[in-house]
Amino acid sequence: MRGNDPQTKVHYKGANDDFIIFVDSAKAVQEWKKDKSTPLAQVVSGWKVFVTHKHGAQGILDTASHQQLDGEFGTHNEDDVVKQIMESGNVTESENSARNGDRNITQGGSVAH
Repeated sequence: MRGNDPQTKVHYKGANDDFIIFVDSAKAVQEWKKDKSTPLAQVVSGWKVFVTHKHGAQGILDTASHQQLDGEFGTHNEDDVVKQIMESGNVTESENSARNGDRNITQGGSVAH
């Protein structure tokens, strides 16, 4: 993720925790749901399942352990877990706020004194 590129993720609220996967776009997820013959690798970014420790789609993201995946999805096979998250999760889009331009332009060389 670079600059102000939009960030698209799929949030799955499980019984014990919240899980997140990053995807290329909301449109790619919709197209995959219509045509499951599309390889998941063309939709999913980074191929990692994250857990938010019951903080919804926000908060610190940690890599989900095999135990957490087994407890929630009945398997820790990432292909199966990602499919379940894609089918049942909610897509959210946000902009990376880490680089949204100048925060305080009164300091530094951009303003004449």
